[in-house]
Amino acid sequence: MPLSEDEQRILSEIEAQLYESDPALARDIADTTLYTVAKKRLFWGILGVIAGNVLVWLMLSVSVPLALAGFLVVLASANMAVVNARSMGRVSLDQLSQSMRTSGLRDYFGAERGGRLRDRIRRDHGDEEKRERDEF
Repeated sequence: MPLSEDEQRILSEIEAQLYESDPALARDIADTTLYTVAKKRLFWGILGVIAGNVLVWLMLSVSVPLALAGFLVVLASANMAVVNARSMGRVSLDQLSQSMRTSGLRDYFGAERGGRLRDRIRRDHGDEEKRERDEF
């Protein structure tokens, strides 16, 4: 059920007062969503799984109880990652992976490197075809 005009006016006044009294809090509230919190927790869960595995492998020859502690870190981190991945939902995970594919890898490798690599592959492929034609 939509809000009445009076309720919308009251809500707008409360929002304006919040921006006046504490702009940092208002900005944090506006920027923070379920997806941003879940994304951060998913990242830390994955990082915990990796760190726990490293701990297990390093401590296995030194101390079995420490290796067991690393394994428990892996289990807890994996649980945290799965819970937060489910809360993000399939749509937001698709958006996250799409943004990583489009911006993250392109920024990492650089558009110029990719273009040079494509040109070299095309050139090498063209040279092979030319050699094959010359052989016949």
